[in-house]
Formats: sequence, structure tokens, C-alpha cells
Amino acid sequence: MRIIKLDAIDSTNTFLKQLSSCELLEDYTVVTAEVQTLGRGQMGTQWESEPAKNLMFSVFKAIDFLPTEKQFYISMVTAIAVYKAFKKMSLPKVFIKWPNDILSDNKKICGILIENIIRNGELRDSVLGIGINVNQTDFSNLPKADSILNKTCIAYGLDEVLDYVLVELKAGFAKLEDQQYESLKLEYESVLFKKNKPSTFLDAEGRMFSGIIRGVTEQGCLQVLVEDQLIKPFDLKEISLLY
Repeated sequence: MRIIKLDAIDSTNTFLKQLSSCELLEDYTVVTAEVQTLGRGQMGTQWESEPAKNLMFSVFKAIDFLPTEKQFYISMVTAIAVYKAFKKMSLPKVFIKWPNDILSDNKKICGILIENIIRNGELRDSVLGIGINVNQTDFSNLPKADSILNKTCIAYGLDEVLDYVLVELKAGFAKLEDQQYESLKLEYESVLFKKNKPSTFLDAEGRMFSGIIRGVTEQGCLQVLVEDQLIKPFDLKEISLLY
């Protein structure tokens, strides 16, 4: 396995995408950085991190076996992998917050940004950007964030955490390549944050409403039970969960 370690970079995802356009990469080529100056999250949000305290990395995965309409399974597999790695490290009350943040005891420990490369309408490759708060302890400016150290009182090495995640990623993508769609979706939904619990949401117009998360569609929309016992699908631009 090829692991490229950088002191600083604007974005490990951008670096890895550029590298893949110049050379043929093997599966699970990894780029890590101690400092990421333009780290990104979902919907263009910024990923903030203290230098050398946290694990910021991107993983290259050939994905040409997967139909384009099933690309959300890449996100599911990645989130499940981090979830399982966290469980092995004894983090408490671990859940996946749709679509792919990983929480421990209601605090965000990991953010994931999936960037798929599509050519001629078909999936080719995927770059899995993962940021994990490992040994940072001060989150005074980020009240909803926390770290593995704060939650477990154990200072894990960054390479150790990376190994935990890569083992689970390989296992998850093996299931995906074997077309185990139903079991992967059930596994993802079984650890979905706030599933089957009354919750408050914010829609795209800034209006709050109540609902109950029931699951996700294969395309990645959140299925929410709203008034009149109607289950309605929402995509990422249409809804956010308040917690």
C-alpha cells in the first residue's frame, strides 16, 4: 500500500485527484497531511484542525464496478468503516449522522467528503476525504466537535487510527464489490443518528419542522416521517438536522 505523507497541503483530496490524473494509482493509495490549509467538508464548509494533532487523509479507490445510481453506497461504506474503527477504539455512543459525519456522545469526531470521478456517465474512481479529531483537546470555537482523546482518555497515534480505518474500508468495499447492497444499507441505517426518534429539522427556507428519521434511499436521501404519517425523502440541500 502506498502512503504519501505531507507536512502541509491545501487539500489532500485535491492533491490525490490531481495525482490520479497523472498516473495510474493502486487501490487504497493514501495521502495524509499534518496541516491542511483548505480542508473542506460537506456543502463547502471549512475543516478546522490543530497541526499534527488530528488525522487528515484521502484514500483513492477504483469504483468502476459500481453503477452510477448506487454511488451513495460509497458514502455508506466509508461512514460504516469509520464507525467500526471508532467502536474498536472504545468510543462511547457512536452514530453516523446523515449523510456521513461520525458522532460520539453527540459530538462530531469525524467528517467525510466523497468526491467521485465520472467519465462518460460512468463511475471510475472515488477519492475519500476523511478528517478525524484524534488528539486535539480544545474545541472552544467548535462546541459540537470533540476528539478521540477527550472521549477515551487515550492518546492514539495517528498511524494507528489510520490503520484501524483502512482495515474496515477494505472489508466494506469487498462487500460492495460483492453487491451486498441490502446488508450494507441495513448496517448503515442501524447506526443512523436519531433514527426513529422525534427530531427537529431546518428546511432550505429556514423553517423548522418536526419529523422522525426512518432511513435513507439508495440515492442517499433522508427518509423522514412528517405530518399525516407521510414518509418524505430529502436531499442534502433541502434539510438539516438540529441537535
